[in-house]
Amino acid sequence: MSREQHIARTFVELADTLVEDFDLIDFLQQMTVRCQELLDITDAAVFLNHPPPRLHSPAPCDPGPALRDVLEAARSEGPALDAHRAGKPVTTGEDPAETAARWPQFAQMLRAAGYTRATAVPMRLRKDCLGSLLLLHTGETPLGADDLALAQALADAATIGLLQAGTIHEQHTVNKQLHTALQSRIIVEQAKGVLAARRHIRLNDAFEAMRHHARHHRTLLIKVARDVIENDFVPAVPPASPARPADSS
Repeated sequence: MSREQHIARTFVELADTLVEDFDLIDFLQQMTVRCQELLDITDAAVFLNHPPPRLHSPAPCDPGPALRDVLEAARSEGPALDAHRAGKPVTTGEDPAETAARWPQFAQMLRAAGYTRATAVPMRLRKDCLGSLLLLHTGETPLGADDLALAQALADAATIGLLQAGTIHEQHTVNKQLHTALQSRIIVEQAKGVLAARRHIRLNDAFEAMRHHARHHRTLLIKVARDVIENDFVPAVPPASPARPADSS
């Protein structure tokens, strides 16, 4: 599959929210997976603002204490919060001292976790900004203009998908969805670790196995995760997803 085909498939996935059994945690988790595959980044996370910005989906890997500290710090300062407020992309600068002066806690956690820089794009629809997409880098090269434009397009498409799914129209619905997603995220991460250990596979492959089973059997991802943890269920591993093709530009 070419990179262009992979991008097209991703936009179709983000638009596929008008279903009765829409799974919010699956939708946001899959968005971070696709960001890793398509962009020159290491990890990604989604924040929604209801208020203040709440972490909805961590990077699709075992977060570990260092990454958890980065994401927790990002809730109160850093590019994710500023991108949401400004409605435009925000990135850490080339000068570490400047970044530390602007966001001291976030910059400290970022360095401790081994990341070299962070970029965030707003999740917006016209003038309404619902949150942001945080992208974490370990390389020295800044996110290129094409990748930044693609990241913004993915965030915009996800925003439209969430609006279509009706998950952010009513405040009480939002609060319930956020609480459920945050609790579900913990269970899904635990299940990924359990399944990866049982099958001796990568955490991303464990997530794909659970997601594939949930979609094939039209059930929620959280139900599959609980079955893995509580009943020793081992879903089949689907064919490997295409790796992110090298950028030919």
